[in-house]
Amino acid sequence: MRPRTASTRSASWTSCCTELARERSAQATVEAAFLLPTFLVLLLLALQPVCMLYTRSVMESVASETARLMVTAQEDNDMTLKAFAVRRLQAVPDLDIFHAGGPASWDVRLTRAEDTGGAVGVSIKGYVTPLPVLGAFASAFGKTNIYGDVEMEVTVAYEGRPSWLEGDYETWMEMWEEEEA
Repeated sequence: MRPRTASTRSASWTSCCTELARERSAQATVEAAFLLPTFLVLLLLALQPVCMLYTRSVMESVASETARLMVTAQEDNDMTLKAFAVRRLQAVPDLDIFHAGGPASWDVRLTRAEDTGGAVGVSIKGYVTPLPVLGAFASAFGKTNIYGDVEMEVTVAYEGRPSWLEGDYETWMEMWEEEEA
């Protein structure tokens, strides 16, 4: 019988550990093959609502800014106000998961105070293309068009003049002139 040397013992110990590691790595490969696609699908499911929420928040912000501008602006040119809104909407990335159709496809509608008796309103409508995984469930996000894009619409209205405020500009000027005299 041959005496065991230190190199023989370490070789048998190393091979035993290597075999255990091989068994564990095979198990990890099976787990990764299951978990990686599951993780990617969950990431896609979370990505679409985040993109839609970002687009909606930008649309609401732009509609509010445009409505405030309509209340305070001296000029009555609707084309200038629409250009202002479309310029601000460029904060939305030009990707279909954020906004389908490019910058020219935004539908901006303005409602003046003369039409509504004191209130101004801005309505912005656009479309978002759902991700392929979620395309089957696109109708759950809202109305869809013939291409399967989800419609997103935001409307903001402001009172041009508060109801408690009495008089007009001429009356105010007369009051201030009387106080100065």
